[in-house]
Amino acid sequence: MKQADIPSPSEITPQAVYEKRRQLILMAAAGAFGVTQASFFNRQAHASVEQKIQAKKNPSYFVPDKLTSYKDITSYNNFYEFGTDKSDPARNAHTLRTRPWTVSIEGLVKKPKVWDIDQLFKLSAMEERVYRFRCVEGWSMVIPWNGYSLAHLIKASDTLGSAKYVEFISLADKEQMPGVRNRILNWPYTEGLRIDEAMHPLTLLSFGLYGELLPKQNGAPVRLVIPWKYGFKSAKSIVKIRFTDKEPATSWKVSAPYEYGFYSNVNPDVSHPRWSQATERRIGDEGGIFAPKIKTLPFNGYADQVAHLYQGMDLKKYF
Repeated sequence: MKQADIPSPSEITPQAVYEKRRQLILMAAAGAFGVTQASFFNRQAHASVEQKIQAKKNPSYFVPDKLTSYKDITSYNNFYEFGTDKSDPARNAHTLRTRPWTVSIEGLVKKPKVWDIDQLFKLSAMEERVYRFRCVEGWSMVIPWNGYSLAHLIKASDTLGSAKYVEFISLADKEQMPGVRNRILNWPYTEGLRIDEAMHPLTLLSFGLYGELLPKQNGAPVRLVIPWKYGFKSAKSIVKIRFTDKEPATSWKVSAPYEYGFYSNVNPDVSHPRWSQATERRIGDEGGIFAPKIKTLPFNGYADQVAHLYQGMDLKKYF
């Protein structure tokens, strides 16, 4: 994709709205607000650190699609730890405490470590990347994420040659997360990737979106974003990353193995048992649930970058 073909977020979102939001973050981080304004900032950002994310736009990871609004991104979520309805996380996630927070690196690594979230935040330069984001239920978004490739953390951990998979474990605290009291899934929420998938530069360790730290309902303070896979693969509120030589028992595969496979690549040719995956609707488009359907692309439009990872595999068997 040519640089000239890539619109900046300010060209897609009304510039005044985009810049005003960023200015609010900057002022809050600089201590320019009083007590009332600072409280407003905390409510709006749902963040773990009162600072703006300084993220450099990476043109290699920008799709030219229209951005989904901040409001839609933060009010229509799958985060079962806070409820099963799409509106539950925005309503309930205020109970999540994102400070203090640590992420433990374990398993087949030479350098196991417990990272404080501030240390992890500073491990590599932040980038702003616009990714398509596809949910298994048929809705999609286009989100400007802030973070850096997970590969930076993997390299810092110095994995052993025997490490073939990476397991991601999310926080599961009944006190903070009302959904954990229900046995919908076997908590804690667990996801996994093959090591080459985890090392792919598209795989993002995300700390924010729209230039702000992650809202709690979107997986604060740190989550994965894997744009060629269905959204549930992108583990939220991560507390542990474990390197292993065996395929992890991921939450949805354990719960419903005939519906959710380990790989979970966006594949319009493989239907979910209860609905087709051939089309999708963009959240926020005019018409809502009656918005026109659009054709779903193989690997969510990232086939040129990732299809080689699955060369020779039967993607209907390994779904």
